[in-house]
Amino acid sequence: MDGSVHHDITVGTKRGSDELFSSVSNSPYIMSTTANGNDSKKFKGDIRGPSVPSRVIHIRKLPSDITEAEVISLGVPFGDVTNLLMLKAKNQAFLEMNSEEAAQNLVGYYSTMVPIIRHHPVYVQFSNHKELKTDNSPNQERAQAALRALSSSHVDTAAVAPSTVLRVVVENLIYPVTLDALCQIFSKFGTVLRIIIFTKNNQFQALLQYPDGASAQAAKLSLDGQNIYNGCCTLRISFSKLTSLNVKYNNEKSRDFTRPDLPTGDSQPTMEHTAMATAFTPGIISAAPYAGATHAFPPAFTLQPAGLAVPALPGALASLSLPGATRLGFHPIPAGHSVLLVSNLNPERVTPHCLFILFGVYGDVMRVKILFNKKENALVQMSDSTQAQLAMSHLNGQRLHGKPLRITLSKHTSVQLPREGHEDQGLTKDYSNSPLHRFKKPGSKNYSNIFPPSATLHLSNIPPSVVEDDLKMLFASSGAVVKAFKFFQKDHKMALIQVGSVEEAIESLIEFHNHDLGENHHLRVSFSKSSI
Repeated sequence: MDGSVHHDITVGTKRGSDELFSSVSNSPYIMSTTANGNDSKKFKGDIRGPSVPSRVIHIRKLPSDITEAEVISLGVPFGDVTNLLMLKAKNQAFLEMNSEEAAQNLVGYYSTMVPIIRHHPVYVQFSNHKELKTDNSPNQERAQAALRALSSSHVDTAAVAPSTVLRVVVENLIYPVTLDALCQIFSKFGTVLRIIIFTKNNQFQALLQYPDGASAQAAKLSLDGQNIYNGCCTLRISFSKLTSLNVKYNNEKSRDFTRPDLPTGDSQPTMEHTAMATAFTPGIISAAPYAGATHAFPPAFTLQPAGLAVPALPGALASLSLPGATRLGFHPIPAGHSVLLVSNLNPERVTPHCLFILFGVYGDVMRVKILFNKKENALVQMSDSTQAQLAMSHLNGQRLHGKPLRITLSKHTSVQLPREGHEDQGLTKDYSNSPLHRFKKPGSKNYSNIFPPSATLHLSNIPPSVVEDDLKMLFASSGAVVKAFKFFQKDHKMALIQVGSVEEAIESLIEFHNHDLGENHHLRVSFSKSSI
């Protein structure tokens, strides 16, 4: 490393060199699993502790061919970048923000979502230094020129980004992605003005317009290559040749936030779409745009899921504008953790089978154990951490057998079966080879039909001989109040049935999913996004 580097930094040589090699634990900033599957990283943010942050940010593990513009763009969404020190030989850089608040927002945000630059995860922490002082070396002249070009106060949009419109392709689309989910992700980098989603060449795509090129550039740098959900739904982002988007309708396929007066057209947006999108957390979806962002998403457009839980995030992200966000806080589930602890169960009525069927709506349940000495508690092992997150997000707080479920991540990584000869009264069941798994086929259409519990149930696999009254009587036989029923016009193998409450629907689903209707037809039951 060039010896002059130490003099570039206002604090002494030793502290500067120590910092460049620091990789210590005990940090409040924990790097989440990245798009390329690296394990979570911990490192020391600042020896003074997070209560004394600095305007100076230390960035590590940069690609060797990193450009000044790319480093600066990490800071642009959070405020003005006032200085830059590049240490390319060490794959590191120091970025000075215009205020400590901007630096806190930056570190708080990137501690929950590791930025990816050209497939490299990059790590961000507070520096020990209070400010940067740089010399007139050629490296620094280049850095200062980049700063002048990219500083948000006199941004040259053409130099920053060729367009304010981004084209987004979602690869490996295992779980559904909605317009609201994309707005939520991209609004962290600037105000999303307009967005259109569509399918082209069998790929889910979106066009998204920002008011300025700096926001588009920052979003592209931070999000390209990121996974929305654990291990899938990878964002591929490029600049569009379009300079503006023309949106005619405000609905679930397109939206112009500058024109709330636009008609909805034929496609009515549904609350469940929004709620479902915000329920996922293991990837980069978190909650609403953070309060401290320079370009915050206008409050009028904040997502409003129906009281659904979203993750509680550290630092600047804690003040979320979603209802229920602080009421129920979840953190992303680490990869490999797929066992949930379910508590507040009704010990008189709960069985492994009922938990298998209910949690099986959101993933493939491998094993269920009701605790022998505490039968109001159970362990449910899902097939992976994403499915565990789905189940927890959708079912926590829902009422089963008259009691609200409480669901948290278990410290166990698997559910142990009882040893041979040590039976536990049937309280532990292995479902790993069950024929009732909904998601064992890769790309199963069930992935696109995951919705929160609702009073309306979707029924399928109905044989031709079964009529409306048969199904109404069947559901009424369990004590449910049937309020409405409707066969699908084009396909009488499917129907919607509405019962008296979400709790009745949950119990009806448990009771009648896989119910034998005769003629070798077993009823399939799931929650519907629609109402009758």
